[in-house]
Amino acid sequence: MQSVEITGIAAGGAGVGRFADGRVVFIHRTSPGDRLEARVLSTRKRWARAELVRMNEPGPDRRDPPCPLYARCGGCALQHMNRDAQVRAKAMIVADALRRIGGLEVDVPEVVTAATEFEYRNRVSFQLRRLHTDRVVAGFHELDRPATILDVDERCLLPEPAIRDAWRVLRREWGPSAHRLPAGESLRLTLQSTGSGDVGLMIHDGFGEGRPDEILERVPGIVAIWKTGPDGKPVHLAGRTALHDDDGVDLEVGVFTQVNRSVARRLEAHIRSLLGDVTDTRIIDAYCGVAGRAIRLAEAGARVTGIETNPRAVAEARRRSVPGFDIVEGLVEDELAGVLPADVVIVNPPRAGIDGTVCDAIHGRSVARVIYVSCDPATLARDCARLAPRFTMKGVRCFDMFPQTAHIETVADLRCVTT
Repeated sequence: MQSVEITGIAAGGAGVGRFADGRVVFIHRTSPGDRLEARVLSTRKRWARAELVRMNEPGPDRRDPPCPLYARCGGCALQHMNRDAQVRAKAMIVADALRRIGGLEVDVPEVVTAATEFEYRNRVSFQLRRLHTDRVVAGFHELDRPATILDVDERCLLPEPAIRDAWRVLRREWGPSAHRLPAGESLRLTLQSTGSGDVGLMIHDGFGEGRPDEILERVPGIVAIWKTGPDGKPVHLAGRTALHDDDGVDLEVGVFTQVNRSVARRLEAHIRSLLGDVTDTRIIDAYCGVAGRAIRLAEAGARVTGIETNPRAVAEARRRSVPGFDIVEGLVEDELAGVLPADVVIVNPPRAGIDGTVCDAIHGRSVARVIYVSCDPATLARDCARLAPRFTMKGVRCFDMFPQTAHIETVADLRCVTT
């Protein structure tokens, strides 16, 4: 064992310290200020991964994690830290990425916090595995053991109450060996809830349909069931054909929406405040999903083009279309150049960030401003560096969309400084 003092939190949520020989070490379930003994799990020339063996002196921000499953569960990374410490750590992760990867000198950004640190997720995916003993486990991957599924029941603290209750009853009612679900050794089950408390179930993988009508009858909270087909597209099995959310949007489970309602509203309000008066402003909303933001901007007087690759989201956006709004179906990297120029390009890409061709299109066409909504500080920093020197960062703000995890949502306001 080796003695370590933890000095920070890494992007994945592990505590960061140094061994006596100078190597950086990453240790899960540790907090800045902790002094501890650690056992090395794996090592490289300049860094190592280790596990906490004995706490000699806890840091000032530690708390007893509220979830009884936390010691083994890989779903959360920061429950052992109080809420203020979590927020500070995430802000530092963003600032460090922007400096180290993006070459940007920025202050530690403000973080807009969630209304609650628990019961906030409106979409949760569980992995189900049928074991050779006829026993079923269903939950999340274990910490540092991704091949092992930790059985997670309704004690998980993150889902909205409607999902928690539906999960509790579904686990009881799927029957021996989960025979009411499709066959197969492994399934992924996604539960998504609306503001009114309705829950939809999407079943990924497996064979056949199972007995969806029996699930609907036995699990009152679930009102609709889909399953992905051989081509990856969803097939409706039972119940309603769509979930109706608070904004009047008809959704199938799996169409992207932010998982935290209260923080998502504050993020959208921030973007709206950045834009100000949008009358006759030409806006492109890339990766727009069901185009809620784009449609609201069109209603405010902007001329908006959305770009989205998911055909179900595109169909829903077209159903709700308003004057001043249009949507193009396809990959952003394929379609952006064809709909430029624009006064503002809003991008909200997946964790991998924007493709290099998107940066090239923005550089090569008249664009005055880019508002970048990111769920990964590293790819945000990389893409800001790609957009420099033509665009400079005017401001950055973070949103704690995922309390108890190391994930953070960031909005960067980039302005063109060259013509």
